[in-house]
Amino acid sequence: MRFTEFNFHPQILEGIEASNYETATPVQEQVIPPILEGRDVIASAQTGTGKTAAFLLPVMNRLLTNHVDGQVGALIIVPTRELAIQISQHIEGLSYFTHLSSIAIYGGNDAQNFVAEKKALQMGADVIVCTPGRMIAHLNMGYVNMKGLRFLILDEADRMLDMGFQDDINKIIKALPAKRQNLLFSATMPEKIRQLAKRILHEPVEINIAISKPPEKIIQKAFLVYEPQKLPLIKKLLRETPYKNALIFCSRKQTVKQVRRELKQSGFNIEEIHSDLEQAQRESVLGSFASGRIPLLVATDILSRGIDIDTIDLVINWDVPGDGEDYVHRIGRTARAEADGAAFTLVGEKEQNKFAVIERLLEKEVEKAPVPKELGETPAYHPRSRSHGHSHSQGHGERPKRKFFKSSSRKR
Repeated sequence: MRFTEFNFHPQILEGIEASNYETATPVQEQVIPPILEGRDVIASAQTGTGKTAAFLLPVMNRLLTNHVDGQVGALIIVPTRELAIQISQHIEGLSYFTHLSSIAIYGGNDAQNFVAEKKALQMGADVIVCTPGRMIAHLNMGYVNMKGLRFLILDEADRMLDMGFQDDINKIIKALPAKRQNLLFSATMPEKIRQLAKRILHEPVEINIAISKPPEKIIQKAFLVYEPQKLPLIKKLLRETPYKNALIFCSRKQTVKQVRRELKQSGFNIEEIHSDLEQAQRESVLGSFASGRIPLLVATDILSRGIDIDTIDLVINWDVPGDGEDYVHRIGRTARAEADGAAFTLVGEKEQNKFAVIERLLEKEVEKAPVPKELGETPAYHPRSRSHGHSHSQGHGERPKRKFFKSSSRKR
């Protein structure tokens, strides 16, 4: 289905064309019509399905065709500042040919930004994207005016509840008018999300798109290694795998720093993102990565959700993530839109059980790719027995004795 078939406002269509959108994804096909009709929606969609545009386009269209000055028209609540910035950039692109105003409200900004946020919450803005904590800070000061709010969107709702934002979300919702259109988007639908939906949605349209499964077009491979083999293997993979943008995920920020330092010393053009960086630093690094000036980025799971850069064609997991959902979100950074992508996971000897759990979630066995013989002997895959056996197919070098990093399976 083409975007021209949704009967969008001409100025919205200009933004769509300028953003090079032509054909709607399945989630967009299913989500856009009920939003245009004014229905509440609860949607479960895997990462990379185009859900951001699925709610932005119809909401912006309705704000444009029935515009009210001096009020907050739509409130989008998201779990992280990175996602707030990402959605804000989407809005800027799609609304470029309209008079719609928008602002991202999130922590870590300077006093000047806080003043701009306060003004938008008092005097009105068509679309506000916010993180829960920052919105609560403004609400506590007593000047927030949400009387004219027409749309509430909760994006990555499961993530927000996992991060402990349930009370903040409830408090924000109490400050909103009862009559409004509600849209809830979540990668998964555990019982706590169902309960939240029951409280805030009215006769919603329910849409489910491929829950908890990565896109089939992502080429997934796992490499069974000992911990000291990870660094030389990553260097070899990066040198021998063509990519425009590659993203390396590590579970701990200390590991991120070490991997970045080692690869930088080996001549790679690489930067890092983790929670120790100031917000301005993160935005600068992300901008350089998105533009291609820096082709390689190593990050914690701070980037595993919500970062939509179409040119990422390679994701490498330095370690096995803590659960299947984290794995799906990590590798979902590649093969966006119509592009192809590859996801490689380095499975350490002590990480095999975790990886086996992920394979059960995926309902498929991930291909175990051969490790170059010059790296030496590697572990066999025996996750249930925790075997320390060796793979007969990987050469006969001695098992590496030096530990490069301590085990990085612990979450950051």
